Amino acid sequence: MPSGGPEIEQLIQLLARLPGLGPRSARRAVLHMIKKKEQLMLPLSAALDRAVAAVKTCEICGNVDTVSPCSICSDPRRGDSGILIVVEDVSDLWAMERAAPGQVRYHVLGGVLSPLDGVRPDDLNLDMLISRAPDYSEIVLAMNATVDGQTTAHYITDRLGPGTKVTRLAHGVPIGGELDYLDEGTLSQALRARTQI
Repeated sequence: MPSGGPEIEQLIQLLARLPGLGPRSARRAVLHMIKKKEQLMLPLSAALDRAVAAVKTCEICGNVDTVSPCSICSDPRRGDSGILIVVEDVSDLWAMERAAPGQVRYHVLGGVLSPLDGVRPDDLNLDMLISRAPDYSEIVLAMNATVDGQTTAHYITDRLGPGTKVTRLAHGVPIGGELDYLDEGTLSQALRARTQI
């Protein structure tokens, strides 16, 4: 049962749609913002208005930025390493950037193939990837280790053809991971992808 006015309830419902926030967490966040209206709510509202007006999708890689081409695609220090990293979503691109992979370029697919969810090849940014691929010596498929991610990786490999060097990220034991806590699939993959010391 609503305990605030319709504006407060709408704000709670909107925040509850964000990943990691359920209705209770959204309610706590809204109450905190209301308590800090001058220091938090007003600047947040202004920042959201500016972001709505400024955010663009990069016409080259699919990243989000306030300019297009994005700051990664237009960075002259990137040079030309010949490596194109293909990711499912912008969050994956940002995660890769935090790992500082060097002078690489990216391509955001905008999701993965998923017959159950009705996501087909036409729904992804695949045609642009196929047209960009000849400009690179290596295509790194940085897909999540899910069934849909691996299906998408196989589909892309087939579309790129045998003349293109296609690699994928290594899978296996994470740094700091204890074998006893890992699932059988991860252990099996780590054993298959073992390397010489």
